[in-house]
Amino acid sequence: MDGMALGKDYATQECSIARALEVVGERWTLLVIRDALYGVRRYNDFLVHLGIPRAVLANRLQALTAEGILEKRRYQESPPRDEYVLTDRGIALWPALRALGIWGREQLGGEPMRTFWHADCGTELSPHGTCATCGTLVAVRDIDMRPGPGLAADPADPVSRALLGPRRLLQPIETEQRGPA
Repeated sequence: MDGMALGKDYATQECSIARALEVVGERWTLLVIRDALYGVRRYNDFLVHLGIPRAVLANRLQALTAEGILEKRRYQESPPRDEYVLTDRGIALWPALRALGIWGREQLGGEPMRTFWHADCGTELSPHGTCATCGTLVAVRDIDMRPGPGLAADPADPVSRALLGPRRLLQPIETEQRGPA
């Protein structure tokens, strides 16, 4: 390095990747989006599953809501409690997250933690998200997630336990810590 301070943004970059990183490039952001795809919606569930500092999580949820990636929805009035649901803009990040997961496994090693299947016909998806049986690119709402061989059989936190079984992406998780909705 030549002693210049690292900039705080990518303002001088004329590139769609740089623009995307302005929105999703902060540490923890893609993991929050991943969890939302898996069905995590409530603040405490994100908190325990990610092990993220409270202030950081609050900041990420606020930023993702401001960017239209998450929508904040009230699920309880007294006391007021909200949940965070992916918008179409957030769901559109699925191919990038899937590609990062595949790259991480192939380039950095490890067994798959989860596998992804076309719910309609039960075929495992290709790395690009297509169904070999149907020949279609499978929509996120039509993807089942199943435990892979790399997933811990007895995780400590309630969110990880809720994610142990097969489930549809975007389906809200149910944890034992979840009170009345």
